Amino acid sequence: MENQYYTLMEKQDFFEVIENKYGELAIFIDARDGEPKEPILQFDGKQTALLKRDDRRSIILDNIDAETKGVLAESEVVMICELHGDIVVRVYAVAVENVEEIILNGRRTRADEIFRAKSKEELLKSFGAIKTWTGGITK
Repeated sequence: MENQYYTLMEKQDFFEVIENKYGELAIFIDARDGEPKEPILQFDGKQTALLKRDDRRSIILDNIDAETKGVLAESEVVMICELHGDIVVRVYAVAVENVEEIILNGRRTRADEIFRAKSKEELLKSFGAIKTWTGGITK
């Protein structure tokens, strides 16, 4: 995580947790860009879960309903359904990891905030660039 070019920890303001007749859970959240890579859902057994979607983006699910806590704590896997409005963008299974405490590494943001390098030079430095090429049409 030390070579991140941007850091993004989003708070999902509204989400729904749905249980089917087999006791399986699905969590509906807003769609994010890109495919998840080795996602996992950490749950503290209280009211907070953290969806680690990939190594650069985590989604905080706060204020989980009291009735949902027991079912979520006993789940081994949940389905994550990412929506854009009413359109399903992707659905994927995520393992549930019960933890004592959710550790938030990074700064909490709203879902529409992105923290990027402040300048091209900072980005190149954090990237560790040693050579640069240009391409395209020259003026």
